[in-house]
Amino acid sequence: MKRDVIIACDFGSVEECKGFLDKFKDLSRKPFLKIGMELFYAAGPEIVRELKKQGFKIFLDLKLHDIPNTVKKAMKVLSGLDVDMVNVHASGTKEMMKAALEGLTREDGSRPLLIAVTQLTSTSETAMREQLLIDNPMDETIAHYARNAMEAGLDGVVCSPLEASKVKEACGPQFLTVTPGIRFADSAKDDQVRFTTPAMARELGSDFIVVGRPITAAADPVAAYQKCVEEFCQDEELLYNPSTFI
Repeated sequence: MKRDVIIACDFGSVEECKGFLDKFKDLSRKPFLKIGMELFYAAGPEIVRELKKQGFKIFLDLKLHDIPNTVKKAMKVLSGLDVDMVNVHASGTKEMMKAALEGLTREDGSRPLLIAVTQLTSTSETAMREQLLIDNPMDETIAHYARNAMEAGLDGVVCSPLEASKVKEACGPQFLTVTPGIRFADSAKDDQVRFTTPAMARELGSDFIVVGRPITAAADPVAAYQKCVEEFCQDEELLYNPSTFI
């Protein structure tokens, strides 16, 4: 699977999202988008349907975490939106992740990619230890959560780029690492604690990087996106040839 840059469309309204995406209309390949809680709660599933019709790939980032039966039923609904990637919290246990996978899988056996959030990139090791009462080191905890996700049948995990290599060591090179916490060398870190540049994320083994404010808040979002692609994918063809993507 080719590496890709996913733009986090963390907007509060459909109008704001559409205004942002209009800037990308001249690119021959539409960017991969993340639709998170803010936009999904503001606009509902219709925004997903509309963007899919326009040809965008969608990572629906709702981080489901509930009892297995509830997550299974919710995933069955989300499966009907024809998104490309969805997620749950790995801390919901193997049973919950297995239920999510079961609910997500359609009658014909097809389904979106399913990944699990290990620890948020805004969480420091100190906070994990003092507030969550997890005494193991961050990288060991994330590798353990990743193994649980793999054993539950999931395709990969969300982690920071700093833990991507540990996840690959624990779960193998085909297990996907989707990594937020991306900043350019000259960017503000905002609320991210564990973050890297796009180029460093590539070196550390990330398969997908999720980039929000460094692109969405940039003076020239298209140029910022292209910079991410160039640094992370190191292949100009990715900007122009849709056939290079799975």
